[in-house]
This record gives sequence, C-alpha cells and structure tokens, in this order.
Amino acid sequence: MTGSGEHPAATVGPVRVVGTGLLGTSVGLALRAGGVDVVLADPSRTTVLLSRDVGAGRLPRADEAEPALVVVAAPPDVTGQVVLAELAAHPGAVVTDVASVKAPVAAEVAAGGGDLSRYVGSHPMAGAERSGPTAARPDLFAGRPWVVCAGSAEPASVLAVRALAVDVAATPVMLDAAEHDAAVALVSHLPQVAASLVAARLRDAPATALELAGQGLRDVTRIAASEPGLWTSILAANAGSVAPVLREVRRDLDEVIGALERAAVAGAEPAGVHGSLAGAIAAGNAGVGRIPGKHGGSHATYDVVTVLVPDRPGELGRLLVDMGHAGVNLEELAIDHAPRQAVGLASLSVLPGLGTTLEQELTARGWRVAG
Repeated sequence: MTGSGEHPAATVGPVRVVGTGLLGTSVGLALRAGGVDVVLADPSRTTVLLSRDVGAGRLPRADEAEPALVVVAAPPDVTGQVVLAELAAHPGAVVTDVASVKAPVAAEVAAGGGDLSRYVGSHPMAGAERSGPTAARPDLFAGRPWVVCAGSAEPASVLAVRALAVDVAATPVMLDAAEHDAAVALVSHLPQVAASLVAARLRDAPATALELAGQGLRDVTRIAASEPGLWTSILAANAGSVAPVLREVRRDLDEVIGALERAAVAGAEPAGVHGSLAGAIAAGNAGVGRIPGKHGGSHATYDVVTVLVPDRPGELGRLLVDMGHAGVNLEELAIDHAPRQAVGLASLSVLPGLGTTLEQELTARGWRVAG
C-alpha cells in the first residue's frame, strides 16, 4: 500500500496534478507518501499553495521535466477542456481525469481532436462532505473502487492509470464510460438528490420536531451537507442517466402518496392500501439486501447490541476494549446521542448468535445495555 513504506510505487513521476481540491490534493498526498514526484497546478494560486503546504507536491519549476502522467481533478463541466489542453501541452504524457461522469468528458475530448490513445477516463469512488485541500487525506482512496474507462487508449496508457489506482491503495475496476455513468447515477447521484430533498423539508420544521430527530434522520441526510456548486456540475453532466432513475423513484413515490391519501379518508379502509405500503417497504428491504457487506462480501444480517456510553473522553474506547476482552469482533458501529442527556447510544453489530453473549459480557463489566 502506498504510504506504508513497504512497497515502491509503480507510478513513474513526475505526475502533474491539475486541480488541487479534495481529490487532487489527496492524490498528491498518497503519491508523495510513496515517493513519487508530484507537480501541482490550479487556477487558484491560494488553493495550489495550500495544497503544497499540506504536502501534496511542489510547484512547477522553470526547467520542469515533462510529466509521465497528468491527473486532471477539475469540475466536470470543465474537465473535457482541461484534458484537451493537457494532452496538447504534454504530448508524451498519459492523461487521466477523476471527474464523476465519464461519457460526456470522453465525447468532448474526442470532438476536440484529443489524442485518445493517451487519454484514460477514471473515477475514484471516494469523497467527503468537506471540500478543498484542507479536507484531503492520503488514505482517502484506500480500499475504495477506482473505475478505469479504457476507451480507445493504448494498453500502456491504461496500465499507467491502473498503476496509479493501486499506488494510492484503491482497487481498479474496469468499466466503459456509459456503464459507469449509469452505475453512479444509481448508487451516488440518486442518494445525493434524495438526501438533499429530505433535508430541505427541515428548513422550516419546528424546533420541537427537530429535537426528536434520531440516527435515522442523520443517516438519511448526512450527505445533504455536500457542496452545492460541485453537485450542480455533476448532476447536469450526468443528467441523461440521473433523470430516468428519478422518474422511477417518482413513480414509486406517487404510488405511496396515493395509498396514504386513500388511507387518510375518515372511516375508510380501501383495498390495496396496506399492500402498497408494505410492498414499498419490502422492496427497500430487498434492495438493502443487495448492497455488498463487509470486505465486499454478501450483505449480512447482524445481531445488534445497543449500549449507553457516557459522553466523556475515553468511554467509547473503553467499551471497544471491553468488547475485545469478551472475544467478540465488531462488524459495524453506529453512534446516536440521547436527547437532552450526556450519553450516547452505541449500536454494536456482531455476527448472528453472538449478541446475547456480548450483552452478558458487557453487563458483567458494568455497562448498561439498552433493551
């Protein structure tokens, strides 16, 4: 893994990173950790200097050697233009981009006469609610898929981008551009729109309602804090793939609304209402069951033990240590906070059959287990 000091990077420098926001700076940090020479560029001098200062690379020199690889980390609406400019400026370099849509960028590069033998579209499936170089991390891509769209590129160009993904500890996944765009519309862009629409209902919500908010609301709306300008660019670029998915959601939502309106009629018990509502929830169960589980395996159902944790430094760590002493492995962890109380609710997911054992062990060690 890059940054561990155990394996040399396969990527040959200098690598030119164009765009030093979250993704570009994180690429630079990960490559620098593997000893790769990284040159930073960004239209904003403040941003590029900040990226340099956090250790993502250096500024260009007058006698700069030609880059072997260029990574374009620009917003989707300008990515095609930047890729074309980099292909023209560096005729010996492989150029990739990390934009979250691929087909429109590839089409723009082709229409602009770019050298498609040296262009490889790619997309790391990683990010954060915060943006900019101060949010960057060298481990941002660790264990995450990094989609590589070969297009018409030469095998050596594709290999260079695959090596980049491996060197930043990601897992290369080969897809064509259209397949990628359809996939991210479903698993990334739809959740963003849904989270934003749900969170928007809270703008004028009474304080008494918000005080009742639990972990479910936080889970659904977490990504609604994302940067509006970036997501406007992403959604507009992938509009052809996102719109059909949203129409399907609208169809399902209309069915649920219709069932609820029929159920709301005083004294009426119209046929089909309960079946429609149950069907919508059951369909969601089936969808959740298809989300890959731990380490990419099949989705698992766990025993969940909920423990009251005092809101003091070190208490969560003490709980996890006691869990280890009990000989039970933690599969997933979720934390909620009790309203108006200085305690948290830690939900510990463990393998089926171990929940009772863990409850007994933690109770014996003085923890309060919620029923």
